[in-house]
Amino acid sequence: MADSIEFLYEKNLEEDAYLFNEGKNLRAYEFLGSHEIKIDNKNYVRFVVWAPRARYVNLVGDFNDWNDLDLPLKPIGETGLWNITLRRVEVYDAYKYRIVGENGEIKYKADPFAFHSELRPKTASKYYDLKGYDWRDGRWMGKRKKEKNQPKPMSIYEVNLSSWKKKENGDFYSYREMADELVNYVKSMKFTHVELMPIMEHPYDGSWGYQISGYFAPTSRFGTPKDFMYLVDSFHKKDIGVILDWVPGHFCPDDFALRTFDGSPTFEHPDSNLSVNPQWGTINFDFSKSEVRNFLISSVLYWMDYYHIDGIRVDAVSYILHYSIEGELGNPESENVDRSGLLFLRELNDIVSKNYPDAMMIAEDSSAWPRVTGSIEHGGLGFDYKWNMGWMNDILRYSTLDPIYRKDNHNLVTFSLMYAFNENFILPFSHDEVVHMKGSMINKMPGGYKEKFLGLKLLIMFMYGHPGKKLNFMGNEIAQFDEWNEWESVTWSVLDFEKHQKYKRFFKDLNDLYRKEEALWKIDDSYDGFEWIEVDNRDESVFIFERYSKEESIICVYNFTSVPRNDYPIGVREEGNYKVILNSYMKKYGGNLSRNKPNKTKKESFHGRDYSLRVDIPPLSGMFIKKKK
Repeated sequence: MADSIEFLYEKNLEEDAYLFNEGKNLRAYEFLGSHEIKIDNKNYVRFVVWAPRARYVNLVGDFNDWNDLDLPLKPIGETGLWNITLRRVEVYDAYKYRIVGENGEIKYKADPFAFHSELRPKTASKYYDLKGYDWRDGRWMGKRKKEKNQPKPMSIYEVNLSSWKKKENGDFYSYREMADELVNYVKSMKFTHVELMPIMEHPYDGSWGYQISGYFAPTSRFGTPKDFMYLVDSFHKKDIGVILDWVPGHFCPDDFALRTFDGSPTFEHPDSNLSVNPQWGTINFDFSKSEVRNFLISSVLYWMDYYHIDGIRVDAVSYILHYSIEGELGNPESENVDRSGLLFLRELNDIVSKNYPDAMMIAEDSSAWPRVTGSIEHGGLGFDYKWNMGWMNDILRYSTLDPIYRKDNHNLVTFSLMYAFNENFILPFSHDEVVHMKGSMINKMPGGYKEKFLGLKLLIMFMYGHPGKKLNFMGNEIAQFDEWNEWESVTWSVLDFEKHQKYKRFFKDLNDLYRKEEALWKIDDSYDGFEWIEVDNRDESVFIFERYSKEESIICVYNFTSVPRNDYPIGVREEGNYKVILNSYMKKYGGNLSRNKPNKTKKESFHGRDYSLRVDIPPLSGMFIKKKK
């Protein structure tokens, strides 16, 4: 077999290698990994890998019957990169690098820059040519560019592809099957975006994708890279944006992947106190290395270049900013701050904003780090959005209380408006809130069967009235009673029951209304878009505020007790007729109300306003009220 393999070593690779060493080869995935090239009108495949302390590196794969020694790679100067260029490599050929470390230990490693991988439990990389997909999302991409600086509604549906829906025999739906099933469902439910939990290659299903082995490979569980392109394309053709979860803080500890890649700490810190992540059983990246930063930043650009991804949600930002999650958090002056991680995040966001100013970078940060969405020039991290974990924790704590105790915890509702405009926030009811014995969203609600549905509709209406973009995990929209189980699909069977059918209709109508009513989203980042009307009525647990666009406003009314509040006065600024445009207590949503009463203002001052309405507020309900034109 060896005699039939034609291989050579290219010259003039030093410039690309130097840029990678310097952390400036922004599209390193076009150089490292495996790529088809032409030499003297012949097709070759070039392999380049970073293994700076390796004594020897050999290529083994289907193309040489996995012979250990007949395809030695050659160092590219003193750069720590190795290369070899072969004839007769076929698409889908599996391969690994055989790396001999400084101490003589031999490791067989998957390619960190591979575009495709074998299906687990196999671990080899596969040669794959990404060229040639016929994208049909030009209208979406043009619209994205045109509207990059304009306010927009965002209602995000968070999905774990392996457990959204399964076939009767337990098999996964493929990327292409999801392009019919999932895309049409998300469209029908009126969501604006989908957020996919990590689809980068990972060895263990139970990690949910958060222990990544392949930062440039969509997992082969659901198909090929071009199949994933087809899924993204399908979302875009239905006017749905695609956000990917991405995990730059740590990687899977499996020996075939990045860990001690060249026989010594390569992608990780040499000090095990800094490299080992005991909470997740993973390995932390070493952000002080320019090659590691280049690897990660290149990964984000890759997903935007080749897959037209609209946004990246950066997981566990607090772990990147701090040496220890047990130490002081959120203080930029603390000795617990990892300055290399801080510089990495700023560099990442700066580069993405220059290359893709119309894409979103989203921080999942549980600390109180200041100016996460502030500009880098003014000391910020440069993200576009931050998950509002404080709001989520407070409102869930409040909503799980028996209504009779809510008056003593009034501040759990009001406090978030003290800082709601410090950052550009997304309000998340994510997967993290419905796992590990936390219970499903509806099971968090107090009371009996009926009260649970009333309470959950009220909570979701409060979310949609509150400033900030919205994110809900799959199953939230049908009031699934089971806690999320990554090994099972969403319990769609609950839709056999009327209460769940009506709740799903409520969720869909709420999404639809949110998208159409600019007052609910156009000014999400300042008090110009929000004003309290009733904020101090702790005894009755009634909250009323007004949301504004420049042209219109919507009054948001909430009763967090089981007692109806009839003939309740609401101060308004303008005289005229008002109508309820959404009421969670309607019969069509599972409540008892057949119709909403018309409301005409009275010349009666309330809440510091010259006019007022009198409305009946049902128990455990929310309503949106708008002035008739």
